[in-house]
Amino acid sequence: MPDPRDGLSLFGPLDEGKPHGIRVGVAGTTEGIRRISAYLSRLEQPVFSTAPHRNRPVFPGFEAAFGVPCHPKPYVTTTISEAEIIKNANIDDKHHRVFNTVGLYADAILEATREQDVTVDLWFVVVPEIIYQNCRPRSLIAAAQKQKAVHAIGVKEAISRQDAPLLFREYDDEAVPYLYDPDFHSQLKSRLLASQIPTQIVREGTIAFREFVRDDGSPRRDLSLLESEIAWNISSAVFYKAGGRPWKLRSIRPGVCYIGIVFKQVFGDKKAENACCAAQMFLDSGDGVVFKGDVGPWYNPTRGDYHLSKVAASEILSIALKAYRSTHGEPPKEMFLHGRTEFNDTEWEGFSGAVGRETNLVGVRIKSEPDIRVYHPSDNPILRGSAWVQRETSGLLWTGGWVPRLQTYPGREAPRPLRIDVIRGVCDIETVMKDVLALTKLNYNSCRYADGLPVTLRFADSVGEILSSGPKVVTPPLQFRHYI
Repeated sequence: MPDPRDGLSLFGPLDEGKPHGIRVGVAGTTEGIRRISAYLSRLEQPVFSTAPHRNRPVFPGFEAAFGVPCHPKPYVTTTISEAEIIKNANIDDKHHRVFNTVGLYADAILEATREQDVTVDLWFVVVPEIIYQNCRPRSLIAAAQKQKAVHAIGVKEAISRQDAPLLFREYDDEAVPYLYDPDFHSQLKSRLLASQIPTQIVREGTIAFREFVRDDGSPRRDLSLLESEIAWNISSAVFYKAGGRPWKLRSIRPGVCYIGIVFKQVFGDKKAENACCAAQMFLDSGDGVVFKGDVGPWYNPTRGDYHLSKVAASEILSIALKAYRSTHGEPPKEMFLHGRTEFNDTEWEGFSGAVGRETNLVGVRIKSEPDIRVYHPSDNPILRGSAWVQRETSGLLWTGGWVPRLQTYPGREAPRPLRIDVIRGVCDIETVMKDVLALTKLNYNSCRYADGLPVTLRFADSVGEILSSGPKVVTPPLQFRHYI
């Protein structure tokens, strides 16, 4: 089916799901637990938007779409004190503010996981609006609400204590909040990676927007037009994070895998050139796995780009190949590396050295082309999937545009094309473009017709932020569901 929502409504998901249904745990305030339970109960029935449209189809109900129930009554709950959230979310130092607030949820989830006999498939993290407002990197706290941070030392002092620990452990502990990126979402995911606990973070103001009203009684955020879309997105993410694949791609060739190369500067590292490297591998089956490479001097401040050493390039691709062989019993026939910059000679030598002769290795650069637009005399923009092959190894691909199934263009401005360049290896440019277009339909975290970017790049920044948002965590290769 062109639209995954059509396929789910008519035929159900690719995987059958767990026979017992999806068992969820919930961490939130008393009101948050009540609100997510009420929302999950609502997802048992069809969800309509106030103005139905092909681009916002009716959500038929969780079990109707995915073949298994998502039990509205949580199997495990852990209640977070609203007073503690308010106190910590108003701390004047952003690092202490986010670290302490994340700790309320992370510690409660870890404690419940250790003590409860029942294992859940997924944890809902229900956050009140104050966390959304105050626990992001650029959040500002009103002067009247500020709480003084205890033992605030600043980022520079915290970094210096990493290199030269003090005599007493408690003084070094003061530096810990500054080792994490002050972003609630990324930090929570990072601190739970070692325990391999999948989470779905939701705002109370989204799942219960009608309860948050202005003085005249109208909702502060009127999401009535988007209710079915929100239901589709949350439900698809829940099914995937609980271990099921909602759909797979029809047009992906067997024996082919796609790897997105991710770079992110390490938070709190005083060396500007140090960066974390990771790879996201996606298979024809729809599976996605993340591999973390070494932190090293991969960033060049002069050129503003990232490149691996020969050894690091070989190591990270070797990990990906090992994971592929363990699943398929043989190496891939073709392996495509997707990146935003070119691969230089040194790192390509490392990549090539890790791959045997039986695998065709191809390097593809994908980036937005801001300077080219195509206009039409009618009101409709260019058709999605249109391509302009400029050379044997290069061309433009419109992953956004008019979609016949939706009878609309789900965008706001004239769509920009992606510039696709085969910069290493050999492969037909039209084949590469078809693959990139197909990979725009593999975003399980957002159940929509398609994205503008292939999944190999769509979550590159998000994965990089989680991997680099705190001290290094040693984990085996984890499925993509732990990072979104």
